[in-house]
Amino acid sequence: MPAGQPFTLLCQKLARPRTRGRADLHIHSTYSDGTYTPGQIVELACRSGLSAIAITDHDTTAGLRPSQEAARDSSLEVIAGVEITAEYHGQELHLLGYFFRADDTALQAALSTLQADRVGRFHEMVARLRLLGVHLPDEMIASTVTAAGTLGRRNLAVLLVRAGKAATVSEAFQRFLGDRGPAVVPKRRLPVGEAIGLVRGAGGVAAWAHPTYDCTKVTLDELRDVGMQAIEVDFPSCRPSQSRQLRAWAAELGMAISGGSDCHGPEPAGRGVGIHGVTAAELTALRPFVTG
Repeated sequence: MPAGQPFTLLCQKLARPRTRGRADLHIHSTYSDGTYTPGQIVELACRSGLSAIAITDHDTTAGLRPSQEAARDSSLEVIAGVEITAEYHGQELHLLGYFFRADDTALQAALSTLQADRVGRFHEMVARLRLLGVHLPDEMIASTVTAAGTLGRRNLAVLLVRAGKAATVSEAFQRFLGDRGPAVVPKRRLPVGEAIGLVRGAGGVAAWAHPTYDCTKVTLDELRDVGMQAIEVDFPSCRPSQSRQLRAWAAELGMAISGGSDCHGPEPAGRGVGIHGVTAAELTALRPFVTG
């Protein structure tokens, strides 16, 4: 690896002993809207002393096998992971799945449907940008669709930067692609009970990713009743007080906990591989919830 390059420097920065034995259970790769390949993620995880990772790409498990192959000669455990776009009481909810059988027919069929919908959504957002006077070259659109795994807003934001229509990804979101942005098209979302059923039917564990700030014990209890087994308690936007409350509720309700960096690439630094996660003991406590 060339010295002085951004990826090399980041590897060196993240090679800290404080992460030894920890697991980062929420990472995105180039198979969805991340900028690190599975191999780069594995290398970063090994350099930072992690014991386990889960690459949880949006609505796809395509990064699982490449990451397992990259980790073959290391002690790093690569756990099957995915982040499914779901809906609960009319609001978007991201469901993390762990330890499932990646070849499960029902799960993969549902993910394929979500992936196909994302392609149509991507083209519709491109059309909305065109109506706003923002024209993207056809060849760049085609190459993005071909190269990307599961298409999302971040892929389009990167394309806007490459085409010189925005200075940064952040600017692209601020001007066009934020939650209420003029070019945004809603994603197809599975009912949360259906999404949980797919993960558990494949022998996996279902966890709520980055729960909202207004999460309550009542909400968590309702989700547990439809099969949710775990909740993320350590993630970039989670305040210490919120983390303590989520941990307390999980313990009261007999649920496991999860955590991860939600890393999409080298920026922002606070979301780097291994910055957030769970301890070895917490990962051990998550395993008995596997339904396989």
